[in-house]
Amino acid sequence: MAAKQIRLFRIHPDDNVAVAVETLTKGEPVDLNGKTYTPLGNIPAGHKMAIRPIRKGEDVVKYGFPIGTAKEDAAPGTWMHTHNVKSKLGDLLSYTYEPEKAPKQKTLDMSGYTFDGYLREDGRAGIRNEVWIVPTVGCVNGIARTIENMSQTFKTEHIDGIYAYSHPHGCSQLDGDQERTQRILSGLVHSPNAGAVLVLSLGCENNQVALMKEAIGDYNPDRVKFLVCQDVDDEIGEGVHIVQQLCAYADQFRRTPQPLSKLTIGLKCGGSDGFSGITANPLVGSIANKVTAAGGTAILTEVPEMFGAETLLMNRCKDKATFEKTVKLINGFKEYFMRYGEKINENPSPGNKEGGITTLEDKSLGCVQKGGTATVMDVLDYGERAQEQGLLLLQAPGNDLVAANALAASGCDLVLFTTGRGTPFACPVPTIKISSNSRLAAHKKNWIDFNAGQLLEGRSMDEVSEDFLRFILDVASGRKRAKSEALDKHELAIFKDGVTL
Repeated sequence: MAAKQIRLFRIHPDDNVAVAVETLTKGEPVDLNGKTYTPLGNIPAGHKMAIRPIRKGEDVVKYGFPIGTAKEDAAPGTWMHTHNVKSKLGDLLSYTYEPEKAPKQKTLDMSGYTFDGYLREDGRAGIRNEVWIVPTVGCVNGIARTIENMSQTFKTEHIDGIYAYSHPHGCSQLDGDQERTQRILSGLVHSPNAGAVLVLSLGCENNQVALMKEAIGDYNPDRVKFLVCQDVDDEIGEGVHIVQQLCAYADQFRRTPQPLSKLTIGLKCGGSDGFSGITANPLVGSIANKVTAAGGTAILTEVPEMFGAETLLMNRCKDKATFEKTVKLINGFKEYFMRYGEKINENPSPGNKEGGITTLEDKSLGCVQKGGTATVMDVLDYGERAQEQGLLLLQAPGNDLVAANALAASGCDLVLFTTGRGTPFACPVPTIKISSNSRLAAHKKNWIDFNAGQLLEGRSMDEVSEDFLRFILDVASGRKRAKSEALDKHELAIFKDGVTL
């Protein structure tokens, strides 16, 4: 018997709005849990409809939490969006650690789940074995790409690719701004997906090789080599020669079975819609629960998209010290907004709004679901590498490219990226795109790897989550490739916050 088509979806019993699964027509009754509601106007798919009377100034509740307040009285059947709902977000807040409010963790048996990865000498496992060329400064981007192109003959069946990365930074930067660049570049040097790395310098830039070596810390000189272009007669020839040596080193690695505890996943969303918090984000949250239950690591970022939902994460912190780091994470990013005179609630984007996201609280409450229900074990600064296992929070903005690059630099093997609108971008590590709805999955087959819209079509979370985990392990093992891996991943996006000389 076919599953009954869902047309209206209420996420939490306390919600006074429900989400239109398909476009609702004015005056055409729609059923929700045995009750009938009549839309007072046309309501686009992914958008919200009032299912109880909501008075002016009253909270609009979704996910069981306020996503804003009503600007005017709204009767059942009213379309609730930016025209009649406003954010409640404002200044810095004080928080109280209330771990008793954290959800109880379910025991998950994740024994038997493995992937075929590359075991590195530091004990981590990569899912790709690539040779990377990382510039210290934007001036040598062209040199790096030329070395990449001329080195392709050294690629073997055990090397997944040779890639040069580009960015415009490394010179004319000062203090903390330059340190951001160094942290991201050094994090990429340590990526488990990089079998070997050439760090390429011009020679006269602010970001000197000596400073980069300090940022990188301990390294194996067979795996990481340096070239200063101004110090040699033929930087192209010398660079190609070094890459040949690095390829010989990287070629020794082979895929071997690795436990799920060796996997580190990044959690990111972009171009969200009204279904993201119902399908794709909870699906990724279920994967985060499984990976962390196995002893692996999941890293959640996009700090501005935690605003309005931050207490859900704070109460899940492992201890008071981690809670305090989370408070600093949230208020520190609000202060960043305030330094530039920007509103803390200056989000969501036009695409988010068109897809049904009304306020930043609306987006945030959906966004944090990507972290599942696991305990928050640590909070990372921008560019800081993960040391703890479990669920971690990472300081980075909501910008897709900047956040995904930050996840890669923190040690993620891959990024799980949920979207209701679609995006083709790639970053240094495989980026798996998960659609929140079936229409997008069918429309952009060249972008989307997995369709979470199945969850609105009769399939259970357990079924879809198991399928998705198997897909992830296939990608991690090299049996499948993320769609983004067929696209250009050469450009690095680095979070800049400082003076340019």
